[in-house]
Amino acid sequence: MKILTLFLFLVTTLFATKINDVANIVGVRDNQLIGYSLVVGLRKTGDGTTSKFTLQSIANMLKSMNIDMRPIDIKSKNVAAVVVTATLKPFARQGDKFDIVVSSIGDAKSLEGGTLLMTPLKGVDGKIYALAQGSVSIGGRNVKGAGSESHPTSGMVYEGGLVEREVNIDLYNQTYAHLSLKESNFQNAVAVQKAINKFYNSQVAVAIDSRTIKLKRPQNKSMIEFLAEVQDIDMNYKVSNKIIINERTGTIVAGVGIEIKPIMLTHGEITIKISEKESVVKPAGGMQVDKNMAIGLNENELYTRKGTTTVANLVRSLQKLGATPKDIISILETMKSAGSISAELKVI
Repeated sequence: MKILTLFLFLVTTLFATKINDVANIVGVRDNQLIGYSLVVGLRKTGDGTTSKFTLQSIANMLKSMNIDMRPIDIKSKNVAAVVVTATLKPFARQGDKFDIVVSSIGDAKSLEGGTLLMTPLKGVDGKIYALAQGSVSIGGRNVKGAGSESHPTSGMVYEGGLVEREVNIDLYNQTYAHLSLKESNFQNAVAVQKAINKFYNSQVAVAIDSRTIKLKRPQNKSMIEFLAEVQDIDMNYKVSNKIIINERTGTIVAGVGIEIKPIMLTHGEITIKISEKESVVKPAGGMQVDKNMAIGLNENELYTRKGTTTVANLVRSLQKLGATPKDIISILETMKSAGSISAELKVI
């Protein structure tokens, strides 16, 4: 039975940052676009006859060119049906170019060397905002030779998108604007309000909820100048402690100062006991990890100095005692459920 004795502390999570890093301007946002089309010019790596929608699409395209052919008569493997996706940036103007992503939806083996035919890209409202066309690049390689292996059924068309319809955002003539915090937090909303009002020495900002700050443009500035200054203002931002776990890859990401509260749990042959200790004394036959942490190999105990018992140290200790990523993830999830860890735990 492995016994781990742990000792803990709490750290301050206030950081100096710019408002631009923690808040967005409401209305200034990306827009997702999507379309359906064909990639042609493939070297017998396109969709087979089982992809009926591809054959129908080829027949429809030929019909638009005054060539009447039944889908059942089409045997070409040089064509693949694809979904085209892209992101339209805010303030994009007619004629602006942008990158697009092309993904096969049939049974094509590769899009390498193909050309995307003209594709209307629509927004969520069903309107066409851009057109896409161009040579598909899958990156890397798809045959024997030097270079890393690529993902051949998905590729990019660099600067293959062309803006046809603009998304109008009128900021210049506005008197009011709103900021939206990237994470909801009352303390941070108030901190943004105070930082802006202190900068202008006037009540130009007011937090109206835990995420939204209403701004009033000063009379001597345009809205563009005002927002540019607001985004560059420094503030004290409270970061919420989080533990991110990816169970598929066994990856754990956690802040180094996330505390662990007193608890005892058992997982397989590992028993974890958490308590407080003023100083770390290396036990006989033990291993000194650093000045704040030692492991008693004979007793399978972990000793940490008071004020240094964190999730980071716990994970390090479990790794040295041979725990697998799956074991560590299970232990952290159980500790969170028991209330030993106060930070938010997110499994992706």
